[in-house]
Amino acid sequence: MPLILHGIGTAVPSRRLSQADAVQVAHRINAETPEQVRLMTRIYQKTKVLSRGSVLLEKDGDDGTIQERLSFYGEESPGTAERMQAFEDHAGELALEAAAKALSDSDISATAITHLVTVSCTGFQSPGVDLFLIEKLDLSPSVQRTHIGFMGCHAALNGLRVAHAFAEMDPKAVVLLCAVELCSLHMAYGWHPEQVVANALFADGAAAVVASVNPSPTHQTLALRRSGSMVIPNSSDLMHWEIGDHGFAMGLSPLVPETVGAALLPWLRDWLKEQAIDLEAVTSWAVHPGGPKILSTCAEVLSLDPGLLHESRGILQDHGNMSSATILFILERLRRRECSGPCLALAFGPGLSAEVALFDFQ
Repeated sequence: MPLILHGIGTAVPSRRLSQADAVQVAHRINAETPEQVRLMTRIYQKTKVLSRGSVLLEKDGDDGTIQERLSFYGEESPGTAERMQAFEDHAGELALEAAAKALSDSDISATAITHLVTVSCTGFQSPGVDLFLIEKLDLSPSVQRTHIGFMGCHAALNGLRVAHAFAEMDPKAVVLLCAVELCSLHMAYGWHPEQVVANALFADGAAAVVASVNPSPTHQTLALRRSGSMVIPNSSDLMHWEIGDHGFAMGLSPLVPETVGAALLPWLRDWLKEQAIDLEAVTSWAVHPGGPKILSTCAEVLSLDPGLLHESRGILQDHGNMSSATILFILERLRRRECSGPCLALAFGPGLSAEVALFDFQ
């Protein structure tokens, strides 16, 4: 039975960081020489990110300097405890906004939710976001909770797989999935090229889905048919996400795009063959924009028309890489376009690992 996505909701912080502001922050906390200042500017330009949200911004763009607006990042790098306190302060409200929108979009009452799946790799707390949502949305105290943590950018697809399993096991189940990521809590200090690139790409956002195996009578929906996974051998050192004394440190090798590209096509063709569909029959693509090079590599190795990745590039440009929430932002834009035919979602994360999900528009 396919999993029907009855409603999708997205949320970003109300205050935005322009590309120019982001570069100023990077110059202050990362660059140690004039040469690094010049290189930093080029790195940020190459990301294609134009603006991004951060829960840490204390004032709007016209109210003071960027240092005054983002005082969290001062002369000394904040410790992990301070960053986790910020997650506790802000994650719940952003998740709540996305979840409330998803419920409204679905025309399904919060009292009908039987399962709650939360996703995040940027913060830990207990009681956590799941209990915050139960209280604020007035979900049943008996709602069944599952948390998917620290899996990285593809984790919303893992979350949808879990939701699908719950709904197949119990056709009466109605699942609320919510992914919330506050990547701006983990900006790294100093000149560490892989972490500098991560600083340049990542941002804050939340996205939620209400889903079940029952048809949706109200509007066009996405239906998840199948999902799959691949771990690329001998690539575990190319991307990693580790907890340190000063936040969560991202390692992001420049070899990631070519490594993904070399493995992607044969695996994807074989997987689609198992689903009785040809690669060329896929009419819509939701590819997680880990960075512009990932998108261009996927387009090249899969022989995709550049227009098929328009939504992926648009989300990266407008919001940055919001880790696990990002793929749901892309699916929401595709649904608003009222597309038809098969839709394939792809996302990548530490491992290196790839997740794929096959959808239909209904």
